[in-house]
Amino acid sequence: MNLSRVLAIALWVLLSACAPASHVLVGVARAPIPVEQVVIYAQAPANSQDVAILDASSSSAFSPGGQRVMDKVIQRLKVQAAQLGANGVVLQGFSDAVTGSLGTGLGSESYSRNSSVGVGAGGSLGIFRKTGKGMAIYVPPPDR
Repeated sequence: MNLSRVLAIALWVLLSACAPASHVLVGVARAPIPVEQVVIYAQAPANSQDVAILDASSSSAFSPGGQRVMDKVIQRLKVQAAQLGANGVVLQGFSDAVTGSLGTGLGSESYSRNSSVGVGAGGSLGIFRKTGKGMAIYVPPPDR
């Protein structure tokens, strides 16, 4: 198998591993708002209203990823919330999982009249997915 074909397959696997974000509506959706207006909360404010349960993920090859991958998941949660008119997201947890791997190997052998020698080498790299869950909420503006 030539290198360009291996790279094409690897790219296809990486792209197909990206699951779209999803949500389950549990309250009233509103008109969409700009993503910049969505605030991240550790706990919901007392006067907030639940809008939707959110789920988003981000895939990365070679390692589970660091802060950059976590930021991507949080951004996807915020985008979902903004599309539903929710101005907040309460983070509910993150998880990592290996969703696949890509491997290859090669070998060679040699025979002579009195002996034979075989040598092989292989390698594999993982495809990881970080998943985040959150609750989209609407926080009414404070009374003035």
